[in-house]
Amino acid sequence: MRMLSIASGSSGNAIYVGSERTHLLVDAGISGKRIEEGLHLAALTGADLDGILITHEHSDHIKSIGVMARKHHIPMYATRKTIDTMAAGNYLGKVDWDLFQEVRADHSFVIGDIEVNPMKISHDAADPVAYRFYQGTKKCAVCTDLGTYTDYTVKALQGLDVLLLESNHDVRMLQMGPYTYPLKQRILSDHGHLSNESSGRLLSELLHDDIKKIFLGHLSGENNLPDLAYEAVRMEITMGPAPYRGDDFDISVASRHIPGDVVEW
Repeated sequence: MRMLSIASGSSGNAIYVGSERTHLLVDAGISGKRIEEGLHLAALTGADLDGILITHEHSDHIKSIGVMARKHHIPMYATRKTIDTMAAGNYLGKVDWDLFQEVRADHSFVIGDIEVNPMKISHDAADPVAYRFYQGTKKCAVCTDLGTYTDYTVKALQGLDVLLLESNHDVRMLQMGPYTYPLKQRILSDHGHLSNESSGRLLSELLHDDIKKIFLGHLSGENNLPDLAYEAVRMEITMGPAPYRGDDFDISVASRHIPGDVVEW
């Protein structure tokens, strides 16, 4: 399997996950041009995509969904409420709605040689999901936009080889920053975004000896810094109950603007 973070942050998200024969994109919240440029790093183009998996209808996740649908006629996957909300809001322009296929949390389906497993997340959207991907014994997940996590979340993310997990904000930066009070409360709520410390605590419950790569994703451009997220998460792991230290694992921060390296395993 392969994973490539083309962009991950509050300003836009697009993550490639694939195998030798199946190529998927999680969200398309940046321009079609930037998506194409990112896919080129994996020797692919938009025409090679077998599906786009939509987590929810917020603009930083669907900005170029309409463009990609019109240009490449790629199958689109989202929950029914997400599809209906996008259609009612006319977010995507003129598209062929027959391209859109309904998914349900905890109901797996197969695209090519990859099993896709949507999972519930807590966020202020119509019916948001994160996605897990299985190919034989290989497993990865893209999990952002969760204001909190539960035992369900921990169970759903066990045994992964590669994980991109939200580490959205530093609580103090958010509290002292320029956002309005209602927006700060929204982000801090159980339907907002995961802080650096919460991300580290969640990771502490997911780590195992064979995990190969961890990306910290969906960082806020106003309320976080890459080095701050990295160090906070590592400290939570080191101080947590798991028998690990933060530097025991390959952890990096997914850029908001620049595609990363292709991780293959």
